[in-house]
Amino acid sequence: MVLVMEGDGSLSPSRSQSRFARTYNDGIGQGAATEELAVFGDAEPDMEPKGRQAAALSLPAPVPRAALLSAIESTALRYASHPGLRRAKVSVRDWLILYRANIEVESAYRQNAVSNAGAIGLGQLMPETARTLGVDPRDPLQNLDGSARYLARMLHAFGDPRIALAAYNAGPDAVRQ
Repeated sequence: MVLVMEGDGSLSPSRSQSRFARTYNDGIGQGAATEELAVFGDAEPDMEPKGRQAAALSLPAPVPRAALLSAIESTALRYASHPGLRRAKVSVRDWLILYRANIEVESAYRQNAVSNAGAIGLGQLMPETARTLGVDPRDPLQNLDGSARYLARMLHAFGDPRIALAAYNAGPDAVRQ
């Protein structure tokens, strides 16, 4: 299951793609394959819609490797008893989902991701934050460990998963202001 962050900061399961597949108009049974093919320089093609539906396309959700998912889960479980989870009333199950969703949103599971602001790795740790946490942000396992600890600390500091995610992303001082 993949969680999507809504406009209000809440997390909700992504919607199934089965509807797209049922309504996608792929051209089967709608005339010859070349009927509407336009080549530059040809006469103006007929631009009037012929009852076809346009499909909205979006990028597919990234698919991490099994070893990476295992590392994310084991890291999350290592911090499942952190006091921040209790303070924010986050169950272990919700913590696993929240932590994995945060990694997906931050880096799209790319171990070598570097943001324009300089955040590094799977958890998009800023170099100063990584130093404070005592981890090498370029090492995927250390980055996961640091990002789990940091998110758990933000849960403890703010007591609300939405505010903790905002603090994780923008920094706790920015959220306090």
